[in-house]
Amino acid sequence: MKRNRKVKILATLGPASNNETMIEKLHRAGADLFRINMSHASHDVMRSLIGMIRAVEARSGRPIGILADLQGPKLRVGKFAAGSAELTAGQTFTLDNRDEPGDSTRVYLPHPEILEAVKPGHRLLIDDGKLHLQAVECDGTSIVAKVVAGTKISDKKGVSLPDTLLGIGALTDKDRADLDAVVATGSVDWVALSFVQRPEDLAEVRKISRGKVGLMSKIEKPQALERIDEIIEMSDALMVARGDLGVEMPLEAVPGIQKQLTRACRRVGKPVVVATQMLESMISAPVPTRAEVSDVATAVFEGADAVMLSAESASGQYPVEAVRTMASIASTVERDPYYSNIIHAQRPKPEPTGADAISLASREIAETLKLSAIVCYTGSGNTGLRAARERPEVPVLALSPIIETARRLSVVWGLHCVVTEDARDLDDMVNRACRIVHHEGFGNPGDRIIITAGVPLGTPGATNMLRIAYIASDGQGGV
Repeated sequence: MKRNRKVKILATLGPASNNETMIEKLHRAGADLFRINMSHASHDVMRSLIGMIRAVEARSGRPIGILADLQGPKLRVGKFAAGSAELTAGQTFTLDNRDEPGDSTRVYLPHPEILEAVKPGHRLLIDDGKLHLQAVECDGTSIVAKVVAGTKISDKKGVSLPDTLLGIGALTDKDRADLDAVVATGSVDWVALSFVQRPEDLAEVRKISRGKVGLMSKIEKPQALERIDEIIEMSDALMVARGDLGVEMPLEAVPGIQKQLTRACRRVGKPVVVATQMLESMISAPVPTRAEVSDVATAVFEGADAVMLSAESASGQYPVEAVRTMASIASTVERDPYYSNIIHAQRPKPEPTGADAISLASREIAETLKLSAIVCYTGSGNTGLRAARERPEVPVLALSPIIETARRLSVVWGLHCVVTEDARDLDDMVNRACRIVHHEGFGNPGDRIIITAGVPLGTPGATNMLRIAYIASDGQGGV
């Protein structure tokens, strides 16, 4: 199954797509990997979805990645005697530790860490920012706040704290149980960690997962941006979670942050996913708005590794159409005459490593000689990541003997992953690469390709060789 685009599509599974037939339709329409939202999926549902995805993978012959998205801490107010309360701008309203139904003057806040951390002047945004409070007095057990904007508050609405650094980790007890279940399956490739504030939040996930899954940090809090370089260094990938980020920061700041994060990840060669409301109207409409098309196009122009569908594929009325539309937008953008120039203008300088030097050279040779493909042998996946960092114009095939590596690389820009045995010797390396390029539809007899590998063969992290070969009439290789 050959994709005619470089950017990858991550589709969320849910009530509209929780059966094997629909998963296969989504994959054929263009979904490269699937997200299981642990906020809604039980462990049994998760395992069932994994089984369906792996069955589709077996039939398609293509490695498919799976992302488990942890819920993270959900901060909510308590309940009201009447179910809700009407407020007026300018009045004071108290959030406290009294476990009693609320009214128009106060409400229970079952989070002592918030009561202890909020300081006068800090903002509290309730119900995705529909109610804006500003703290006036704080004593560790209650917060007296002024109503700045909004008129209504009701049971169990979420609380966002854009100015407050909470002294709690990103993992809840539910997340720990979910993470244990995810790791135990042995078949999930990525775990997304919600509400990351600091690099230390990632340490516990690393310890529990023991390297068995890639760690994707969701950037949705302003505090994360203050230490973003450290967070990127501690992560295997990033997700720009624009929904919560847009609640806690001015909406007009989010597009710039998206660009900054996309380029920061590319500089270090780590995947970045742009998420939330990309084709939101397709939850209930068969076509997107013009603004949504531009939004997806912007992420593609910026060189994001993947774009994500949330409710559009999980609970919408047109999940297959949403994936197909996103794939069409991406393919069209990548054919745009300005696309190549924009991508190349953002190209980072290679780092002083052998893998980076080889990746740079292979891209320049492939583009100068107009070769059909770059083929990289990769065990750990690092060589594939370095090749993708260069954003070459020619296709990149990542060949790996490890199915888990191929699945994890399914989120990476431009990589067409193939599971194959390690090459036995140099001749087998060349012949195998040429056969696969021909079989996968990326080259014909007489075409030339460039191959990167490490010698001795099969040595992780030892990429040190380039080889130009041509595809012979029998599909084998020649030098």
